[in-house]
Amino acid sequence: MSSGNPQVSGKMSETPSTSFSMIYPTSSEGQLPSSHHLSITHPVVAKRISFYKSGDPQFGGVRVVVNPRSFKTFDALLDNLSRKVPLPFGVRNISTPRGRHSITSLEDLEDGESYLCSHGRKVQPVDLDKARRRRRPWHSSLAITAHAHHSPAPAAAPGMLRAPRRLVVFRNGDPKTRRVVVLTKRVTQSFEAFLRHLTEVMQRPVTRLYATDGRKVPSLQAVILSSGAVVAAGREPFKPGNYDIQKYLLPARLPGISHRVHPKGNARSESRKSGNWKVSIITSDLPNAGTSSQIYIILYGQHRSSAPIYLYGTDGARFQDGCEDIFTTDTFSLEAVHLGDLYKIVIGHDGLGPGNGWFLEDVVVKDPTTNREYAFFCHRWLDQGEDDGKIVRELYARDYNIISARQKLEFNRKETWAAESWKFMKGNTLQFYNRLTGGFVRLHPNGTVDAVGKKADKYGLFDVIFNKENICIFQSHKIRHLSLALDNGSVAGMASGGASTKLRVLYQPNRCALLESALVPGHTVIFDHHGKIANESSAGYANLSKEFVVFVKGMFLNSAVVLLATSLCQALCIQPDGSCTGVGNQSEKSYWKVHKISSGICMFESVKNAQMYLRIKDGQCDGTGTGDIDCHFKIKKNLENASISLESVKNPGLFVGLQSDGQAKPVIYTKNGSVFFYPQVIKFGREDPTGISATPSKEEEKIRGSKKRQETPPESEARGPLLSSTAKEISETLLSEDEWKVLVLTGNTGTQANVTLWVYGDEGVTGPISLSKDSSEQLFLPRQEDEFQIEIRNIGIIYKIRIGHDGTSEQPEWNLQRVTMQHIKSKKTLDFAVNVWLSRIQGDGDLVCELPVVEGGQAIFPLVRYHVDVHTGQLKQAETESEVSLCLFGERGDSGLRLLYKSNMPVKFQRGQIDTFQVEAVSLGKLQKVLLRCEASDKSQYWYCEKVVVRESGTTSESTFTCERWLPFMSQGIIHSEIELFLQEMQINHQPKIQEGANEGDWKVTVITGDLEDAGTTATVSLSVYGETRCSGPIILGSGKHQLFNSNSADIFKINLKDIGEIYKIRIGHDNRGKDPRWYLEEIRLENIATRELFCLTVDSWIAENENGGDTWKEMPVVRTNKAPLPVVAYEIYVYTGRKPGAETESNVFINLIGTRGDSGNRRLHQSKNNKVKFQRGQVDIFSIEAVSLGKLKKVLISHNGIGPGNGWFLESIVVKSEEEDGNQEVLFPCNSRWLDEYQDDGKTERELLAERSFSAAGDTGSVAS
Repeated sequence: MSSGNPQVSGKMSETPSTSFSMIYPTSSEGQLPSSHHLSITHPVVAKRISFYKSGDPQFGGVRVVVNPRSFKTFDALLDNLSRKVPLPFGVRNISTPRGRHSITSLEDLEDGESYLCSHGRKVQPVDLDKARRRRRPWHSSLAITAHAHHSPAPAAAPGMLRAPRRLVVFRNGDPKTRRVVVLTKRVTQSFEAFLRHLTEVMQRPVTRLYATDGRKVPSLQAVILSSGAVVAAGREPFKPGNYDIQKYLLPARLPGISHRVHPKGNARSESRKSGNWKVSIITSDLPNAGTSSQIYIILYGQHRSSAPIYLYGTDGARFQDGCEDIFTTDTFSLEAVHLGDLYKIVIGHDGLGPGNGWFLEDVVVKDPTTNREYAFFCHRWLDQGEDDGKIVRELYARDYNIISARQKLEFNRKETWAAESWKFMKGNTLQFYNRLTGGFVRLHPNGTVDAVGKKADKYGLFDVIFNKENICIFQSHKIRHLSLALDNGSVAGMASGGASTKLRVLYQPNRCALLESALVPGHTVIFDHHGKIANESSAGYANLSKEFVVFVKGMFLNSAVVLLATSLCQALCIQPDGSCTGVGNQSEKSYWKVHKISSGICMFESVKNAQMYLRIKDGQCDGTGTGDIDCHFKIKKNLENASISLESVKNPGLFVGLQSDGQAKPVIYTKNGSVFFYPQVIKFGREDPTGISATPSKEEEKIRGSKKRQETPPESEARGPLLSSTAKEISETLLSEDEWKVLVLTGNTGTQANVTLWVYGDEGVTGPISLSKDSSEQLFLPRQEDEFQIEIRNIGIIYKIRIGHDGTSEQPEWNLQRVTMQHIKSKKTLDFAVNVWLSRIQGDGDLVCELPVVEGGQAIFPLVRYHVDVHTGQLKQAETESEVSLCLFGERGDSGLRLLYKSNMPVKFQRGQIDTFQVEAVSLGKLQKVLLRCEASDKSQYWYCEKVVVRESGTTSESTFTCERWLPFMSQGIIHSEIELFLQEMQINHQPKIQEGANEGDWKVTVITGDLEDAGTTATVSLSVYGETRCSGPIILGSGKHQLFNSNSADIFKINLKDIGEIYKIRIGHDNRGKDPRWYLEEIRLENIATRELFCLTVDSWIAENENGGDTWKEMPVVRTNKAPLPVVAYEIYVYTGRKPGAETESNVFINLIGTRGDSGNRRLHQSKNNKVKFQRGQVDIFSIEAVSLGKLKKVLISHNGIGPGNGWFLESIVVKSEEEDGNQEVLFPCNSRWLDEYQDDGKTERELLAERSFSAAGDTGSVAS
């Protein structure tokens, strides 16, 4: 029954551990001051293990002895290795030598083996034989700053570091406050000792160090390898500033020769001294690629690294577009001699000067002693307003020379254009998204242009009406006589066809496009961060952007044929065995035919292998689908790179992803690129603008006017070489089942506004559907009935519709008389008698109305008038003049987003005011939440909303939705203009304003999320508080989907714990849902509002399924001054599955331990310590959970969720073992060989098992169940 050391296998978790924190440093041996992690079933066995650095064969490795005494937790080992292995963010991941499998527990480490350390999920294998031959630098007191020899070096040898190194230390957020620290042996005994020294020097607490670009410096090795400057902080996060180290370090100047080379010309002779290095910097020939900022470089060799070396020119015109600058170095003042073989450089600039952005092509460094050239390829911006915003890059050496590098870069540009050029074919309709502004480029009727448009903005669409190579004319889709133009450096709308309207498209390797004037090369379309037109001479160049992500409208219409590219030359395709891979050639075998199911939902059928569909089923992603719901995918468009991600409709949260070997698999959404596909349209579902024959789609959601509709000739279908006959038959069937005719009768007043329809059923909703026609026929004229044909799929029985318009045009008012819907096949008719004004000045002032389906003369659900009271807060400047919209959500759908237009007050949303509005909608049932949106143009119009209270007409019951925050609000650098507010009884609170007059039992709860990368969660977080009298039960604090629990943030909630008694423990965790549920919780604080009693509970741990045994809950005891806290106990759970045929299960199993001091809560038994596959017939599985001491165990609740092909389970018994200060405990909970199966025994999948016996069992680990 011992767990042993399980072998690493392909089924090991692929998500590496990231449980690393420098917030509370442990001792130098990695021990933590707690005793509850001690194992009682495993002997103390020492393992001697070697650890190497990912991707760095120059690192000689470190040997560590691992046993339960030296490292009680896996986190302690990571912490210890972070001091010994020089990684930028410390050691966060340990993996097998080839990087295939991650190690997540001490038990997985094997004696005598070697492992790789990395700070991220990606691991680069190394040649361990080569690495083992390297001398380990930390064996010497001159660890990084001098190379080691077995024999002593001459005392006066040039280049050997004898004087200690200097380090500039800045105060966080205050670059003017800095100190120069000498790294002596005394102050660098340990990282903790160094922090204490800095506390004295800076005269303020120093607990964290950052590099000047904001990266954490987690260890002493990282300090020594730093660029010569660090930023000292306390508990607060990094604060950006101008941390300029140039005049404080005074490193060796590089006397600039700064030759202008086109191509490479004669460089200065290198015969000065043997220690002279030559550095060649190649700047891109892209427009405005040069920089006037101060450039610096740091060289890293196998023995040591140089200090920052500043590159100075002599003619004042260095680093210009398309030029090569050559610098000859001196001996770096003893800082660069004997570097050994170079393996990387760090290059950056200070971000100062009017043109500080820089596009660096590559760097070549020549070693004077060996004449060897090292090439470092970049081909990226170092620009705060371009690319990823970084102005420092870490580049690794390559083996080929500069000529091949430039050829490669030029080829990369051509390759990118070849992959993206299809977007600019004549006839395509495009959108240009600007990542800096977060909006789309739009051209207004008055000719002005900005970049703050929404995705659905009609002025943000542009038609390609001219195309010659990469020169295009982009005509406004809405305003046909205007096109996007660049005239004298200014962007505007001008008459189509003029020279100024011809723009050259220049693609970057990041798949973003520049729009350059064809008439005046170098002039490009540029916007500032407000979305306004700018130019290169504008102040604040870092806040300008000229890169655009280009989107094509109508890519996924029915019968379109697309390529889902995974790189510039590879694509997703089906293999002969039915599996899917992302490394297929971009050829016909990688073509997919689109079958549109509904808005944003499609199926993908292989063109080469008809009737084979992409699908996700049973944890697999392949191409053997048959067209059922397993093959339905929701298309998620990624604005940042014009890619798409495919989410399973049947299994929400699972996306089509790629493994490292290219094989497709279902994955949870991440931003690492494994779920990104770049679509290329081979054949459009409508008439193809490139001239290739195409069949117009019959399933297309676009609305067609039936009076003008023409049937496609059969011979046209025959000409489409990529269509399968089976697909055509399916299309015909779907047409008859899902096509509806919609008749709209206008009253005495018509409208020219854009009209939209939504249709609600008991299984879903279709919409918004734009009621428009391709012809120039005028719609919605007085007393006219307009006919449309729409497609409605998979929404079940229709119970209501919503129809309205956008209030645009010169005639927005509309008198709507009647709407009629008729199913084309069955002739079933739904009549909606309306006779209502949709107008701001007539009727209720609403532009939208809802209509219920009527059966037998009575509406299925009644129309309800909701009275909405909006409370503006009392805070200073809480009022707003901005537009505020609201959407009500209930158990029967939503009301749609309604503009709060007509208030009972003369001026809306004033400080301390209550505005009452009316929203008429088909009864929503019990209200669950509201969505509140405030579109504010600037901060002076931000609005502080206290709460929203909703009540139905004729009733006294109210639903209260607490807000208590500003709108819009910023989270993780993104401004959010809307927020979801949940019903107050659900206890989801957003930053409540804690008032003096609190209710009895009110507590303020502060939840602090750590500042590690990706520390935030998308899951829903719950809290349980245990008192001597009772337990609060689970209190839902909120969901990360609602901008809570973000990295490096504190969220405040108010809860009521009346009559709970003296609190002795809490439990906090999450439901593991959402795209990225893992969460790093730093601390939780509870404060009694009335008595000011405060408890601070430190967690500093990941709460995730791939960390710490997979438990998504943490229990902490409350520490009081008058009594000792209860210990946290590790409970070992032995689960005995019976031997009957079919006894095993694949379901998720949960357990709740119940003792004399409460319960553990429902915990998932996630990771078996002794078996790779859990709950197999006749098997014993061992699990471990941690909980605050439960006292004497009385019973357990065991259950499963019934998911999986073999969900029934035959359980024999459970044994729980624990070790506490007052003795060991081993308790048997017999199940008496019962089924937990809804189809066997009594049909129950949950059982309560009572303790049979309890006894001290020190050393007794034998079987207790037959």
